[in-house]
Amino acid sequence: MESSHISIGRIGEDAVANHLKRKGYHILSRNYRKKWGEIDVIAEKDKIIHFVEVKTVSYETVRGKIPRETWLPEENVEGRKLGRLLKTIETWLLEYEYDGEWQLDVAAVWLDVTHETGRIKMLENIIKDK
Repeated sequence: MESSHISIGRIGEDAVANHLKRKGYHILSRNYRKKWGEIDVIAEKDKIIHFVEVKTVSYETVRGKIPRETWLPEENVEGRKLGRLLKTIETWLLEYEYDGEWQLDVAAVWLDVTHETGRIKMLENIIKDK
């Protein structure tokens, strides 16, 4: 049985993949894993590869602890986490012999499981100097 943390994360990743498809992205891969890191969604649009880190929180988890408006998922993509993501991206680029344009995006997902609603905010190209 999955823990609720993992299932909330999976729901968020599914929502982001569907959101990207509706926006015209082609999903290349989901949960690309190496021993040093994982990329949640890899998608392509307009000849640009988007490596998407999905950060999901449920209203039930943070009720009363964090106002929804102040939760900033990009703050969780720094330091060691960012280093692991970049190493995993570099591995994918080498594995697929890709030398075109790419970017790292963060998808912030807020879920209200009780009401079966959610909101997605895309933070695109969080690394300007590659």
